[in-house]
Amino acid sequence: MSRYKSPDLQKRQSDAAAAKKAQLSDFHSAAADPGVGERAAARKLVSDARLARATLRSAAKKLAEAENAKLAEIETARKKTALQDEQEAAVVRVAVLAGKDELDASLAADQKARRDARYAARKAKKPGRKS
Repeated sequence: MSRYKSPDLQKRQSDAAAAKKAQLSDFHSAAADPGVGERAAARKLVSDARLARATLRSAAKKLAEAENAKLAEIETARKKTALQDEQEAAVVRVAVLAGKDELDASLAADQKARRDARYAARKAKKPGRKS
């Protein structure tokens, strides 16, 4: 059984070389096209605009981070001040309570002294007691 050998080796090689030359000539003609330069310039403009927007976003992000840091610092200072105010109020409350306790104690001592004096006076009025 013999095989069908339509294109021989020389024919296939010459066809491949012709196809390669056609592709190369298409490439060279595309590079010489004036539209290529215009498209490259348009791509460069788009790229530059994209880079500028990225730079602006980065600057805005840094500014926002700085502002957030400053707000956090202010909030921390406010909380610290509130805590100090609360501690001072607690000290004042303790002092007031201590003063009230002292006042209550002196009032109780005064009441006891008066009660003891009344009791002693009643005892002194009873006949037959010698004090």
